[in-house]
Amino acid sequence: MDFVFSQLAGFGHAFWALAIDPVTYLYLVSSVFLGITFGALPGLTATLAVTILTGFFGNKIPLDYALIALLGAYVGAIYGGSYPSILLNIPGTAASAATAMDGHPLAKAGRGGEALGLTTTASFIGTIIGTFALLIFVWVLLGISKNIASPEKALLALFGILLSGTLMSEDLVIKGWIAGLIGLAMAMVGLDPLLSEPRYTFGWSYLLSGFQVVPVLMGAFAVPQIIEGLRHVEVGQMAELKGRILPNLKAIRRYLPTITRSGVIGTGVGALPGVGEDVAGWVSYGVGKTVSKEGDKFGKGSTEGLLSSETANNACIGGALIPLLVLGIPGSPPAAALMGAFKINNVIPGPTIDPAIILRVVAILVLASFTMFIMGLFTARIFIKILKIPQTIFLPIVMVLTAIGSFSVGGGINDLYLMLGVGFVAYMMNLMKYPIAPLVIGVILGSLFDETFRRSLFLSDGDLSVFVSRPGAAILVALNVALIISQVPLAKRAFARMKGKTA
Repeated sequence: MDFVFSQLAGFGHAFWALAIDPVTYLYLVSSVFLGITFGALPGLTATLAVTILTGFFGNKIPLDYALIALLGAYVGAIYGGSYPSILLNIPGTAASAATAMDGHPLAKAGRGGEALGLTTTASFIGTIIGTFALLIFVWVLLGISKNIASPEKALLALFGILLSGTLMSEDLVIKGWIAGLIGLAMAMVGLDPLLSEPRYTFGWSYLLSGFQVVPVLMGAFAVPQIIEGLRHVEVGQMAELKGRILPNLKAIRRYLPTITRSGVIGTGVGALPGVGEDVAGWVSYGVGKTVSKEGDKFGKGSTEGLLSSETANNACIGGALIPLLVLGIPGSPPAAALMGAFKINNVIPGPTIDPAIILRVVAILVLASFTMFIMGLFTARIFIKILKIPQTIFLPIVMVLTAIGSFSVGGGINDLYLMLGVGFVAYMMNLMKYPIAPLVIGVILGSLFDETFRRSLFLSDGDLSVFVSRPGAAILVALNVALIISQVPLAKRAFARMKGKTA
């Protein structure tokens, strides 16, 4: 208990320092508002909101304020996706796809105000659960991670890339792995981190420092979404919003076990590298439907179903920051964009991170969740009006903001060329159903894998047994091999037969 109390005391100090600073609220209110707006507009995402703000604020303002802006937008956008899910039956973000299953039937039944009140409350509770899980578990894992050396770091980075490729693929897992390996190859470009010699730059001096993170993020996450949004303008008939938007405390009390379970699931899924809020929402929804006594009501306007998905996708935020802060491995695509902000501020997430930064991240998440809750209850009708703005108006504006954000980081036209080039490749990959998140995670983790893998070989004179002679490394090798084998068709069929026999 002493450990918990000491963490709460550290959190309280960081919280108070931010809470008494009036500038905090300037960034907090504007970023949460922007985040909800991005989440509410179909075609825009939390990743895009965080990516654009990384370009604008990443290294232009003190790190604390940059984190407030980025985390505020992150929390707001994950919640904001529930608006079009409930009123239009069109998920504003992938994270809110499961919300539409029960939210829209509730709105069509004249309970739209109640549904928005429930999602606002569930999102708030979910964010708080994930945040305090982050506060406790990040220190436990940091203590463990300080004992890992180069072989373990290399294998962890590889595991993160493979796992994100496995879980983010729509059809064939190999496509996710290919996307991750493309990102890994891109990370090899630039000066060799050990020998300081140029690699794969083809004489272009711009590439000596490798692919810049922000233009890559902008190109990979923003450009394909904007093109796709302009090609397929989604128009839906908005359900009439009836009733006041207030927390339904009776329902919250009744479904408290569901909310708690969904918060734990969301946090756990978020802690898996590269997975994200959409998977958390669906997993929690599926578990809720399986274990509920009213599972047959799911998909027909179930309050429990709505709470299951909305609690989990916001709880995933805190979970996604655990591997980011402990290992330098982002737990979700928005967390990958957040890592870009850390990198351009020369902050290296991982065992050596400044503990004060972690406490400030936790304090910012709590402040952002309260801001989101208040905005959701008292200004929801503003966001509903924003929903009526045609995509053909706001998407070109977003494209201009994306270009300005990319250009402003490096201040060179080459950043724009890089952004457009990566954007074109990412768009083509989207058309062929290759996931983009593993590519970005490959770019971010590739440098860690490259440096630590080769450093391990240098120190062992090229002896590969260095990757199995240490217990931690041997376990990670086994996990990587098991992950690959688990996706081989023969192994999948054998697993399915075993499951059938035990069922």
